[in-house]
Amino acid sequence: MTQPTGSKDMASIDAAQIETAIAAWADAILAGSDGHGLAVVGLISHGDALARRLVAALAARGCEARYGALDISLYRDDFDALGHKPALRSSHLPFSTDGLRLVLVDDVLHTGRTVRAALNALFDYGRPASVELHCLVDRGGRELPIEPRHAAFTLPPTVADVRVHLAECEGEDAVIIREND
Repeated sequence: MTQPTGSKDMASIDAAQIETAIAAWADAILAGSDGHGLAVVGLISHGDALARRLVAALAARGCEARYGALDISLYRDDFDALGHKPALRSSHLPFSTDGLRLVLVDDVLHTGRTVRAALNALFDYGRPASVELHCLVDRGGRELPIEPRHAAFTLPPTVADVRVHLAECEGEDAVIIREND
């Protein structure tokens, strides 16, 4: 886990740091394992872009992992409180999760509620042997007992806002971090 670079008022994580983090995830996943029975599932929309990159990094290391994308919109515990209809996207999990080692990928981990919703959704597809969480940014503030297996960047509690930009979504790779005043 590393700290982002930048000034106290605004920090950022650049494209090279993001790619280094994904390579480190791939190495960590394969440490002590041949990757057999592995599936990487990203949370739509930034988590699935990171998951695709992770699958590519694993393939470059000789590991063919299954890929899936998960929309958790209907599993959120604040669904009724949102006051608007969520933008639903199609999950893409073309396999049963039974007996698989699942790597769940998200961009930012904060309260843990998104991951809780993702776990509920995943178990609708089967019973995995294990689930491990990889997130790009851990900003603390947990409301549920959920911790990542790997967090590329850990932020202090002074962080007010985190915006992840990925080439697949916003046309550039960067994480913009704004600290509380």
